[in-house]
Amino acid sequence: MARKVEITLIDDLDGSPAEETVQFGLDGNHYEIDLGAANASRLRELLAPYIEASRRSNAYSAAEAPAIRAWATEHGFQVSERGRLHSDVIEAYRAAHP
Repeated sequence: MARKVEITLIDDLDGSPAEETVQFGLDGNHYEIDLGAANASRLRELLAPYIEASRRSNAYSAAEAPAIRAWATEHGFQVSERGRLHSDVIEAYRAAHP
């Protein structure tokens, strides 16, 4: 028996069809929102001056740490089972998972 499952994204702001899920973070929290092209562009335009004036953070959540450690081990990085992850490991992980 064949089955076809379709997922339709709906713009979380205005209910129109959405084209992408935009991910962002603020105050240590990570968010995602489904947006159409116009709303996604507007969000990026509104954030652009803040992004330009900021610097990238190597912060990671406790929930992300196991995935980062597993990825790092698989890719030849030496990481401890506990404690803080080195910024080089986090940067490499982020580069591999944009």
